[in-house]
Amino acid sequence: MHSVALIVYPNFQSLSLSVGSVFECANMMRDEPAYTFHLVSESGGPVMSSQGFSVLTTPLSAEGYDTVIISGHMEFELPALSLLEFVRAASAHSRRIVSLCTGSFVLAEAGLLDGKRATTHWIYAPAFKKRYPDIQLEEDRLFVVDGDVWTGAGMSAGLDLALAMVENDLGSDIARRIARKLVIYQRRGSEQSQLSALLELDPKSDRVQLALVYARENLNSDLSVEALAAVARLSPRQFSRVFREETGQTPAKAVECLRVEAARVMMETSRHPIEVIARESGFGDRERMRQAFLRTFGQHPQAMQRALATAERGELMPGTPR
Repeated sequence: MHSVALIVYPNFQSLSLSVGSVFECANMMRDEPAYTFHLVSESGGPVMSSQGFSVLTTPLSAEGYDTVIISGHMEFELPALSLLEFVRAASAHSRRIVSLCTGSFVLAEAGLLDGKRATTHWIYAPAFKKRYPDIQLEEDRLFVVDGDVWTGAGMSAGLDLALAMVENDLGSDIARRIARKLVIYQRRGSEQSQLSALLELDPKSDRVQLALVYARENLNSDLSVEALAAVARLSPRQFSRVFREETGQTPAKAVECLRVEAARVMMETSRHPIEVIARESGFGDRERMRQAFLRTFGQHPQAMQRALATAERGELMPGTPR
């Protein structure tokens, strides 16, 4: 039985509570429960969230926990000294220490990220790098695993991080089943960017949004200006003008961004060769994909694939007791 403790403190970000649903589902899908989940705080009792409601917590257990998760704040603020002492005490007997969103600042202030790689919410990455220049921040990662320390980007990325922990503990099959039960559209790996191409494009009109969703769901199809204009029910000339006005990009560049994102996800979640990934993501051949990756990431797909394989071998090994 894995014991999991979520540490909350005044004005914690309430979305942090959602990670508990992942462990709850893991228990539901097994013949016998795999996890116990605890809300803990410095003194126990009610703790106010950022949304103005309180949750009932228990004090820290002297026996410790397998996994300790530090919740984040909606707005950045440095942790109180008493919280740092509490977190150090909680981590001393844990197998795995985890942070969500700005919880990484708590771990950093407590000295638990010294010599480690980490991530945090992209908004607070500049402040983190300025305050902790000696910690290797990987600011565009959904989550980072370095030994027994796991840090996440926060918000919805907490679900990705919790699913990765379940996969590490119980295997990929149950993690996929939990994702389906929680109606998660796509399981995201640690290497995936915190920002999605569709969100970055941020079209304003329904017609351009419709064309982009069509493109994202039909990457292997003809996605020329003429084809997308037909989906948007505009002339090609009008569509190109409106698209550029709303997104700041040409349709061709936007389609390339969507295909690069899809190819990167396939590299994270499968062992397909580059040729298959290029075909399935709509590039057609590996050279076109190579050029797109160089423009986007500054490295070719094979280099990224090797880095992902190295990260998988090194990061997803079960943690060892402290």
